Amino acid sequence: MAQLNGLTALLIEPHSGMRANLQNMLTTLGLTRVDVATNAQGALRVLAARQFDLILCEYELEGGQDGQQLLEDLRQQELIAPATLFFMVTAEGQSSKVTSVAELMPDDYILKPFKADTLLARIERALDRRAALASVQHLLDEGEHRGAIAACAGQETAQPRYRTDFMRLRAETHLLLGEPEQAEHVYAAVWQERSAPWARLGQAKTLALRGKMEEARDMLAELLGHNERYLAAYDWLARVHEEAGQLAEAQAVLADAATLSPHAVGRLRRLGEVALEAGDADSAERALKQVLQRARFSEFRDPEDHARLAQSLLKKGDAAQAELVIRDMERSLAHRENTPVCAAIATAMLFEATGDTARLGAALDSALAGAREAPNLSAGMKLELARTCLAAGREQQAAEVMRNVMASAGGGTPMAKAMRLLEQSGKGEMANRLARESRHAVAEMVAQGASQARAGDYRGAVDTMLDAVQKLPDNPQVVFNAAVAVLKYLERTGWDEKLGTKGIELVAHLRRLDPANARLAALGGLQEELLKKYNVRPGRRTVTVRQRA
Repeated sequence: MAQLNGLTALLIEPHSGMRANLQNMLTTLGLTRVDVATNAQGALRVLAARQFDLILCEYELEGGQDGQQLLEDLRQQELIAPATLFFMVTAEGQSSKVTSVAELMPDDYILKPFKADTLLARIERALDRRAALASVQHLLDEGEHRGAIAACAGQETAQPRYRTDFMRLRAETHLLLGEPEQAEHVYAAVWQERSAPWARLGQAKTLALRGKMEEARDMLAELLGHNERYLAAYDWLARVHEEAGQLAEAQAVLADAATLSPHAVGRLRRLGEVALEAGDADSAERALKQVLQRARFSEFRDPEDHARLAQSLLKKGDAAQAELVIRDMERSLAHRENTPVCAAIATAMLFEATGDTARLGAALDSALAGAREAPNLSAGMKLELARTCLAAGREQQAAEVMRNVMASAGGGTPMAKAMRLLEQSGKGEMANRLARESRHAVAEMVAQGASQARAGDYRGAVDTMLDAVQKLPDNPQVVFNAAVAVLKYLERTGWDEKLGTKGIELVAHLRRLDPANARLAALGGLQEELLKKYNVRPGRRTVTVRQRA
């Protein structure tokens, strides 16, 4: 019990009697501080202010969001540290439903009723594992990815009990560095030793990231044949189908997964988007209505969900219901950043569908103005705006939006969707022209920054490339060159906390955008060299400098 002394916990429990009982139990076990929250919203407010060693969360929460949905929000929004232990408390009758389909797994499940010694044993077991992985996690927090990989390799032999945990961390770090081939070797070794489903999924991911889509598809299908409730494999299989343009197959896969896990908002959202693109308005409506229902109590609601639901209703000819959805978005999500532009786009779609040309122009003007100032607006929403412009005969404005989508995408699925939309609208020549123009615009931005750097104007190169990122935040080429400009500037002039933090963010963003980028390893290496040179610790919410070189 000594190792629990000094630890802190957050208890999330709606019922006062159980809350008091668990709080006393945790205090008796030696935890120094136990904070409490009664629902997901309260927990998010507490976690915004401080971190905890342990979170003990009741599955059946009040206020609309259950414990699993809260965990998804916390992990996806990176609101809890990797070392934070998350325990789910659930009744025995619910355990199979909760544990069998959860893709974002808690560290452990505690079945009610339980005694203090049961909880203590579970906590100690989780703490032992956390302690074993702590040195590697510390290196990752410090940004020393190469050191973490080497440490994992050493600990796999030194601590055989946690060998597969270290191998998994090693493979994930290779993926983070843009090295899917190296990651594949590690996943394959685990699969041969343990036949762990997550290792087979890792292999399939590395194949997909390297463009070997058929091999990835076959491996994922085989995996699901033996593990039909492995939800993450459904997600990757749907992604492989979608990138191959097989929308009906992607929709079917997501629908199967949604049947198994009807509460996963992210997957339901993806199902609605794919169904819309595949022309299945009925399925899109059903999925998106569930998204709105499930996410209604989440702190991370997205106005695009309302806009897509309105779109699906309009495709079915139900303009009256679509208008109600738009009005609900404006009322219930008034404080969200992209609500005005999403409402304007949906309203323009409504006026197009009802033939209200008198008001369509003003709605399009509002939507276009909003889209110019909304860098986080999805490519899908922008493409729907462009389509509405084309339908209204406003080809110039459609071209403006399309050019932005193409330049931001830099290729891949969004570019393919943009080209397909224009070709289906009889604008094949326009599609090719805009693609050329977008590539040229990106090349000019990058060339200007490179020219400034060659001339010795390193700060000018940084400003140029950061401005380019502001305009095209999801273009891998632009993000890569901006990261290079920032890191090279810091290498020459010394560490600047604000600019250094931006550089770290750019590298992390590029890893998400283009995880198979062959230049990621070199870029990550340069970043690690700078962090060591200036003794910077990036593993905090804000970057802190211990001393200047």
